[in-house]
Amino acid sequence: MGSVKVAVAVIGAGAAGLMAARELKREGHGVRVFEKSGKVGGIWVYDHRVDSDDPILGEEIQLQVHNSMYLSLRTNLPRPLMGFSDFPLTEESHYGDPRMFPGHREVLSFLNHFVAEYGLLDLIRFNTEVVLVESILTENGRRWVVDAVASGGIYSKDVFDAVVICNGHVTVPRLPHIPGPVLPPSRFHYLLLTSLEKWPGKQTHSHNYRVPEPFKDEVVVILGNGASAYDISRDIAKVAKEVHLSSRSPLAKLSRLNAYPNIWLHSGVVCANGDGKVTFQDGSAVHADTMLHCTGYNYDHSFLKTNGIITIDDNRVGPLYKHVFPPDLSPGLSFVGLPHKTILFLMMELQSRWIAQVLSSKVSLPSKENMIADIDCYFRQMEELKRPIHQTHFLFNPEEFGYLDWIAQQVGSPPVEKWKKEMYRKVIKQIECHDDEFRDD
Repeated sequence: MGSVKVAVAVIGAGAAGLMAARELKREGHGVRVFEKSGKVGGIWVYDHRVDSDDPILGEEIQLQVHNSMYLSLRTNLPRPLMGFSDFPLTEESHYGDPRMFPGHREVLSFLNHFVAEYGLLDLIRFNTEVVLVESILTENGRRWVVDAVASGGIYSKDVFDAVVICNGHVTVPRLPHIPGPVLPPSRFHYLLLTSLEKWPGKQTHSHNYRVPEPFKDEVVVILGNGASAYDISRDIAKVAKEVHLSSRSPLAKLSRLNAYPNIWLHSGVVCANGDGKVTFQDGSAVHADTMLHCTGYNYDHSFLKTNGIITIDDNRVGPLYKHVFPPDLSPGLSFVGLPHKTILFLMMELQSRWIAQVLSSKVSLPSKENMIADIDCYFRQMEELKRPIHQTHFLFNPEEFGYLDWIAQQVGSPPVEKWKKEMYRKVIKQIECHDDEFRDD
């Protein structure tokens, strides 16, 4: 029996959506990509605009700016880990920035050349925002309705056999949890507490950070210990009076960074007072001008209507088999690019290939019952390891390569090369050790 060919909608034309489109096209499926902006590249498209309202104090605002890219951003992974298996990003094939850890413009140029190489441009509807995805039952089985609005308010409704969601997850800010001095311990983790609301300084989220100049001569407190906090603290330190980096990591101790005389590392914030003082768990305190929240982002699939089958609970999207297929709605609905902490472009490639081959019936999924059992087993393992729910899609060492190798086996691809694994773990170790020279070694 020949392979099955179906009509597939892909939501988003970032790296995940482009790779999904390439793999689906290779399998002979009909592909339509919906992209709300006028360009390919997703998060790799720099947009100098910021949202006029900052969603820090809990107001429900409509985010107008999709991108969260800052001007100075360079990749955290070296270029041999930023390409695809058959379309690498090498120093020899650079697009103007040959550095081992290039800036965002290089990655965007790479993605544009990828689109040209595989003839993907004609598959994309630009300036078209998907507002609703929902399934319908027909005499031929489950199908998917995609409602979208294009420029000028032009409305469209299309029906597909499958939908692949690739809309990214660095747009909707994840808001901080800071306790207030008047609140009992049982309410320690309430969002938007009294101390934060009454703190008189300026507050913003890294979603709205672009350049350091607005922070000139200020005392800035940065909440977070991830990649954006790491980069932005160093960027702002060039112009700020002081930068105080707050981390909830148990290893964080009050210290000044050797290479930066105006950056201090602190433990977590315990209180933000009405007089402008910010107090840390280590007992230190500063009077700050600005609090910058590098507290991450929330997954957002508000356009997806599944009658509660797919939910988002504290950044756990699911239930999903292997972070890709919902057992109750597979194979017609799938996700690409949800997990963190791995070689992301390679992961997107393997996930996309898996989806394309499942849809063409070259590869079979387990039964619904077995997929649910696998998901339940994973959740139990998280509980045993005391991992919080919001880390459901984190691939910690050594899971990151076990996951990639497992998908590679499903689609007949070789496992991740040993040198890639070694290179990845070396870079991650340097980042975790706060090696400021890791990009230039």
